[in-house]
Amino acid sequence: MLLLQKPSPETVRRFLEQQKSLQLTYVAIGATATIPPADFVVDHTRIKLGTGENVYHSAIAALRGWQQFQLGWLQAEPADTPLEAGQVIAILARAVGIWWLNACRIVYVVDEKGPSHRFGFAYGTLPAHAGIGEERFLIEWDRNSDEVFYDILAFSRMSHPLARLGYPVVRLTQKKFGRDSAAAMQRAVQRS
Repeated sequence: MLLLQKPSPETVRRFLEQQKSLQLTYVAIGATATIPPADFVVDHTRIKLGTGENVYHSAIAALRGWQQFQLGWLQAEPADTPLEAGQVIAILARAVGIWWLNACRIVYVVDEKGPSHRFGFAYGTLPAHAGIGEERFLIEWDRNSDEVFYDILAFSRMSHPLARLGYPVVRLTQKKFGRDSAAAMQRAVQRS
């Protein structure tokens, strides 16, 4: 949904209410947990956030607070949406003075303990989204090395005519999101 001004919380709420009963727009649901489908563009960003249990728990708190989307030009609404399968979230982007409201549904949550602790989630696109695909956000703590990583894996293709028309710009924006999201998570961990 394209808008000329930033939508109010009530507009976002109505938008999500309309989207929540709709089906995801792709077949390979959950494929970010295994192997992304070959007929999509795949993006992968991975950075080290630091070391130790405190960093791991700080990163989880940041993920739960949707801090990876608090980028100025991009945000998740409502930011208190719980990380639970089935929850819907709006991703609000701003470019060249236009606001773009995109709908997603959380398709799975990861919370694994072991030699490598992992926490995260993936969401998939709903009909009111510029693209088609899935994106996974994961915090990993390798207990052997004590290193903590933030990992994003996405597969996508464009669905909206404007997104297809501006495909080179969209691809640059997707790459920018990976870098900016990683930097936002580093800042969130450093603050705590």
